[in-house]
Amino acid sequence: MLLALKQARLQLEALERQKNEPIAIIGMDCRFPGNANSPEAYWELLGNGIDAITDIPSDRWDVESYYDSDPEIPGKMYSRYGGFIEGVDQFDPQFFGISPREALSLDPQQRLLLEVSYRALERAGQPLDSLQGSKTGVFMGICFDDYSRFTLNSGDPTLIDAYSSLGNTRSIAVGRIAYVLGLTGPVIQLDTTCSSSLLAVHLAAQSLRTGESNLALAGGVNLMLSPEVSIGFSKLKALAPDGRCKTFDEKADGYVRGEGCGIVVLKRLSDAIADGDKILGTVFGSAVNHDGQSNGLTAPNGSAQETVIRQAIENAKVDPTQIQYVEAHGTGTSLGDPIEVLALSKVLGKNREQDNPINIGSVKTNFGHLESAAGVASLIKVILSLQHQEIPPHLHFKNPNPYIPWEKLPINVPTKLTPWPAKKGRRLAGVSSFGMSGTNVHLILGESPKVEENIETQNVESSLHLLTLSAKTETALQAQIEQYKTYLNTHQNIPFADICYSANKRRSHHNYRFSIVASSTLEAAEKLNNSLYPNSPPLTRGSSGGSPFYSPPLTRGGWGGSSPPIAFLFTGQGSQYVGMGQQLYQTQPTFKTTVDHCCDILQSYLGWDLKEVIFSEQGTGNGEQETGRLGDGETWRRGDLETGRWGDGETCYNLDSTINTQPALFVIEYALAKLWLSWGIQPNIMMGHSIGEYVAATLAGVFSLEDALKLITARGRLMQKLPQNGSMIAVFTDLETVEKKIS
Repeated sequence: MLLALKQARLQLEALERQKNEPIAIIGMDCRFPGNANSPEAYWELLGNGIDAITDIPSDRWDVESYYDSDPEIPGKMYSRYGGFIEGVDQFDPQFFGISPREALSLDPQQRLLLEVSYRALERAGQPLDSLQGSKTGVFMGICFDDYSRFTLNSGDPTLIDAYSSLGNTRSIAVGRIAYVLGLTGPVIQLDTTCSSSLLAVHLAAQSLRTGESNLALAGGVNLMLSPEVSIGFSKLKALAPDGRCKTFDEKADGYVRGEGCGIVVLKRLSDAIADGDKILGTVFGSAVNHDGQSNGLTAPNGSAQETVIRQAIENAKVDPTQIQYVEAHGTGTSLGDPIEVLALSKVLGKNREQDNPINIGSVKTNFGHLESAAGVASLIKVILSLQHQEIPPHLHFKNPNPYIPWEKLPINVPTKLTPWPAKKGRRLAGVSSFGMSGTNVHLILGESPKVEENIETQNVESSLHLLTLSAKTETALQAQIEQYKTYLNTHQNIPFADICYSANKRRSHHNYRFSIVASSTLEAAEKLNNSLYPNSPPLTRGSSGGSPFYSPPLTRGGWGGSSPPIAFLFTGQGSQYVGMGQQLYQTQPTFKTTVDHCCDILQSYLGWDLKEVIFSEQGTGNGEQETGRLGDGETWRRGDLETGRWGDGETCYNLDSTINTQPALFVIEYALAKLWLSWGIQPNIMMGHSIGEYVAATLAGVFSLEDALKLITARGRLMQKLPQNGSMIAVFTDLETVEKKIS
């Protein structure tokens, strides 16, 4: 009975831990206004306090035809501004296996989601071939479908083709990600207007905690491709005439629309640590609710905001006074701003010391309200702030909103780049996203935990490393080489081993390939700078000492677009030489660990350390030139002949002695195979000759390593005892016989 109660208690504790397990953010990518087309560019925009609002581009719609400063004029908008991204008409459909004809009917929001999802996974170090058929969920916020007015909703049914419906259906936009990438987890399109993408993160975290997903993509997209939605918001008088979100300022009079796409890659924290993923930030808790009945359908509800923030903090199991920064919803209205600030103060301000104010800000002041992508834009901003340990400036805050009692609230609005010191050893932040639909989401976010560096990424002095780059076309490969040139030249403090590890093991590999061998980031940068690609011969260029080379697409080799099968072939006796594998032993941790482990096992069978035989200049022992005499009176030196006797009668052997040769070859071949496997190179076939057969069989699981080493030692000892020019006919594989032979 007591045992059953104990087991029940343990199960309940495990379920509680699972229910509240932190979620790691292991990757992210974005395309935001102001050319913030990567997290690095986004941080540059934020840190420099850039206002990315522009006039509505002429390639979206003719502003003059739709603009009127009078909001009452039918069919007109009184704002002519917005936050826009470039190149929404650019897309490489064949990269994703989409025909050019189908791509024409594809909503650019669908195209953007595919591109940013792919890049987010690549940045997360998740090779796509490893995700095929995996329980990876996709949760994306999408509100509008402006592109449909050009086909499906144009009023001209003759413009509708077979692709129009699929290309403009929002649920298909999310389903297409899973289809193209081969993902089998839950796939959900969300629309709660402004809170859509942060709700996507909340639901993705829940899916991970329940085990429904093992990896998740979450985010949102928003594009402004036609004037109708902006006209509608003008009639609601929701937009700021000057095109600026003046959040928390006395002149706050609405928001400006923005567009873009942001996606984060999520994994359970315990799994991320176990898998050696780079953790950018951690979601400790989140919550969602609705305004219910309030002053109006679109009006904010302060009580509901308090409740969702309090619930998120409770789920995160943190003290409210530990929250140092909140990325506010902050659309910038005279009604909404005071409600939000007061709600934050009521939940986070109690018992807060004067030297620990709540810093608040909103990225909407930089590039507007991204609507269905707004929440993830806020989230990525906070992740970057945590990484840089700085809070970006909040723009357009000159005269504080008089309806907010600033002097009574422990609230601060940073207007310049501000250091973010840790409190009690940690940094914690909140992110709010309140939907026009009434759906409110709040999330508690913190720094990534400190974890030990993956041993395979540790840089080793004077070690050479291989950097491999690949793409689906020559043009794309050239662009990637140029990107790496820039990166290596500007990040020479990053260990080259880390860069190679990410490129080689944490990236998908395609048919057009290029590689260099170098010992440092500086050397790699010099080699790329001097590269003549693509004006190089088809296969190799330069000397064999680490020059870049280019491989043509594998499809030309007859493999039909797929990678060729890989075979490991293990050699037999006769290939040994003194010092074999020594450089690998000195520079590659996996190889060294494997050799040490094998030699430790063999020591009890042989009576000596096999490493001394393999790596010694004389082939055995410490290399001293001691002398003795054989039976025929011939003088010999240690290491010169196969056998002899010391003064104490001990038999000595060198590397060419079969008793050493066979286990030595096994150890080196086995360790080399383990090294290749650690690099992600998996053989389809393994073959061996003579002693190499045992290595192949061990790696294939026929023998355990311990049993294989017993067999090899017995085989070598038996062959050592054969007379010169003799032959061996005895064959044995049972361990009982082996142990007798060894003893």
